[in-house]
Amino acid sequence: MTSASPQQFASDNYAGICPEALAAMTAANDGSAVAYGDDPWTDRAADAFRTLFQSDCEVFFVFNGTAANSLALASLCQSYHSVICSSSAHVETDECGAPEFFSNGSKLLVAQSDSGKLTPDAIRALTSRSDIHYPKPRAVTITQPTETGQVYTIAEVEAIAATCRELGLKLHMDGARFAHACAALDCDPADITWKADVDVLCFGGTKNGMAVGEAIIYFDRNLAEDFGYRCKQAGQLASKMRFLSAPWVGLLESGAWLRNARHGNLCAQRLVRQIDDLPEVRAIFPVEANAVFLEAPATVLEALAALGWRFYTFIGGGARFMFAWDAQVSRVDQLAADIRAIALAEQSLAEEDKAIDGARHVAPEPLCDAEC
Repeated sequence: MTSASPQQFASDNYAGICPEALAAMTAANDGSAVAYGDDPWTDRAADAFRTLFQSDCEVFFVFNGTAANSLALASLCQSYHSVICSSSAHVETDECGAPEFFSNGSKLLVAQSDSGKLTPDAIRALTSRSDIHYPKPRAVTITQPTETGQVYTIAEVEAIAATCRELGLKLHMDGARFAHACAALDCDPADITWKADVDVLCFGGTKNGMAVGEAIIYFDRNLAEDFGYRCKQAGQLASKMRFLSAPWVGLLESGAWLRNARHGNLCAQRLVRQIDDLPEVRAIFPVEANAVFLEAPATVLEALAALGWRFYTFIGGGARFMFAWDAQVSRVDQLAADIRAIALAEQSLAEEDKAIDGARHVAPEPLCDAEC
């Protein structure tokens, strides 16, 4: 047996299964159950979502976030429609054209955004054309929290939803880390979804302590008509559905979904607090959920990687660290300590080089002649 490697924070997908989800999956493995979702576990999980959202919503379970987002958007659009999204949205940058594929060609209309957030003005700008030569805008998708780790406030979601209603658009929320947004805002899930006029939510389970699985939640049941057929056609109808749905029972009924998210958020804040006084290291984006994006000199990042730390730099150019439900506080502190040590050592070397360089440029004292 090999020993476990030190915990890394490059992605919250690195995390294992949380105890509550694993216990529910193990319990669902006791005996047989009817296939394709006609089982008590799937009914119980759907009811748990209805309780959580205080809504008679329609709930579907799929394997991953790409399928959840793509199928949900496809259900809102025809092939000649378009979907408005942020330039850093996962549907635009990381889903390999799946939204276009499953919608038979609906175009993504991209709004440039440094923060990852959409605004009502950005949405209006992309709906300025209504001629038949332009893909007709039909839906808006927002990511909560955004790919840069920032959280839409309730007021911001409401403002976007109001703009969507005014323009005749449907509103989809990519909630891969939806639980972290609820924890950050300390609000009920309903407050940033159907009460704010969101039509459909993709609620992420994989990044919240599950092994696999996302939930697609329609607050308007009419929009979910025939959605089950989409799931089947896309290879997302699990024959042993109870193993996708049971972990949700463990997360939701125990409250672990929120505890897990709070822990990840607090670990992100813990890291930033320990390094925020370093002169050449800074958080590129406000730390509002479980993500930290650090800007630092290349030499600092190279030294951090040399110590064995893993991170990505594909968003914003900084080092991204993600904190999951199982983030070890001692390991977070070790990361902070290593960043501090490297940055301070680099600063000390720079000051020494500056002092040496300054000494080289000091004018020499004039030599005395024989008469002085």
